Amino acid sequence: MNSLFILIPVAVVFVAVAVWVLFKAVDNGQFDDLEGPAYSILYDDDEEASLASEYGKQPNDNSRNTDKS
Repeated sequence: MNSLFILIPVAVVFVAVAVWVLFKAVDNGQFDDLEGPAYSILYDDDEEASLASEYGKQPNDNSRNTDKS
């Protein structure tokens, strides 16, 4: 019975801290975009590499515009 006098306030403080952390995360925008990071992994550099192969150069190769005349 004596342990309840310690455990109940500890549990209340624990819940209060958890609720505070949740509200702080919501205020900082942690949960604004839940689907964006999941879809971003699907869009990789394959499109850039395929366009670069059509022009005969490597991706991120800036040698295409070297004409200085």
